[in-house]
Amino acid sequence: MLKRPRPQQYNESTSGILHRYRGVILIISIPLLLVCFVLLLMPSARSPSNEVFPSTRKFLPKYTSSISSSNSYAVIFDAGSSGSRVHVFCFDQNLDLVHIGDGLELFVQLKPGLSAYAKDPKAAADSLLPLLQKAENAVPQNKRQNTPVKVGATAGLRQLGDEASERILQSVKDLLKAKSSFKSDNNWVTVLDGTQEGAYQWVTINYLLKRFGKNYSNTVGVVDLGGGSVQMAYAISEADAAKAPRVSNGKDTYVKEMFLMGTKYYLYVHSYLHYGLLAARAEILGISKDSVNPCVLSDYNGVYSYGGIDYKVSAPPSGSSMNKCREEILKALKVNESCSYGTCTFNGVWNGGGGDGQKNLFVASFFYDRAAEAGFIDGTKSTAKVRPVDFQEAADHACANKLEDAKSKYHRVDPSNLPYLCMDLVYQYTLLVDGFGLDPWQEITLVKKVDYQNSLVEAAWPLGSAIEAVSTSS
Repeated sequence: MLKRPRPQQYNESTSGILHRYRGVILIISIPLLLVCFVLLLMPSARSPSNEVFPSTRKFLPKYTSSISSSNSYAVIFDAGSSGSRVHVFCFDQNLDLVHIGDGLELFVQLKPGLSAYAKDPKAAADSLLPLLQKAENAVPQNKRQNTPVKVGATAGLRQLGDEASERILQSVKDLLKAKSSFKSDNNWVTVLDGTQEGAYQWVTINYLLKRFGKNYSNTVGVVDLGGGSVQMAYAISEADAAKAPRVSNGKDTYVKEMFLMGTKYYLYVHSYLHYGLLAARAEILGISKDSVNPCVLSDYNGVYSYGGIDYKVSAPPSGSSMNKCREEILKALKVNESCSYGTCTFNGVWNGGGGDGQKNLFVASFFYDRAAEAGFIDGTKSTAKVRPVDFQEAADHACANKLEDAKSKYHRVDPSNLPYLCMDLVYQYTLLVDGFGLDPWQEITLVKKVDYQNSLVEAAWPLGSAIEAVSTSS
């Protein structure tokens, strides 16, 4: 009878076999391992994605990290009174912003603005060339011919008059035809009227805050203080819209109907030409008519030029005074102008009736800039909660300084603006409280940029214009 081998004997036998044929196994296994290794590498070497991107990514334009065949681009020039800026935006099919490089827009600016070239239209147009080059570098070459480029000139050009501004605009149109690879149209190069600017600004901020598609009471109101004009825009009820005064003689209507994200909005919007920060200085200095002005910092004597007019500027021997300056500004704002509409802001302008759309107010542009320069907000933050009275308190401190002392205390302020720091701050407080009727202690939001999808986007009207451009451009 055969005996079954014990496990140990079997294992030893197997071990012995492996030991005995170890040379043969080694000879066979090495080629097999080499074949497996080659087969493992072959799919990677032949993969289209791995073949193209590592070798060419470094040659892609800096701002094209989110390229998609379905994305749409828009290039918007903001030709303001204090400088020219270009904004480049990219949208997906849902009209959501997508990244261009590290952010959700390309934004570049330079000074001076087009209005500084009133007597040289070609030089005005040529001043946009560096911005145009930046914009073209930001848009993929195969997208440029379908990318709309729009130029919106604001209050600076409006104040030059029709003849001078039209010559500059024509030069800009010629420049885009000759030097731009974008899709251009003569109708896209224009002087924006103030209500367009205000409406675009309102669309921009509410879009970034994702307030559309809800009741008008969930939107925020906007005050945008530019160089030549100031705009107020906020949504009102249908009942208040029906009460809007009828206008004639080519004046802008007070209410615009807008259909956004499936919801109809009645937007009260008005632009006050001559009451932007730089233009308001001229209005205030015009009250004193080349005599001493209590809004100017002590020990300053000079000339302020705006809109082709020079104003002699000097402070009284006693120095600037917040209270006396405020009296001058109230005259410039014409707060006592007769109001035929029941309720007005200033200079006889209907105020829109107020309401929920105005309760949450975002205040932009020079309001933010002066607050940061005066030091009562952190200029490194994109937004700040303040009250109108904060401008009054800052003005009180600024007006008490002589010019030489102010140079060391307000080092963030450009030297050309420093003599007018008292004036600017008093004006901003008076505009908010006496002009627009805000409570001095009402909380408002100063805004420079808005956080959207973990990126900061400029809170400026060009985004609103870009949304319109990609929505209507074929």
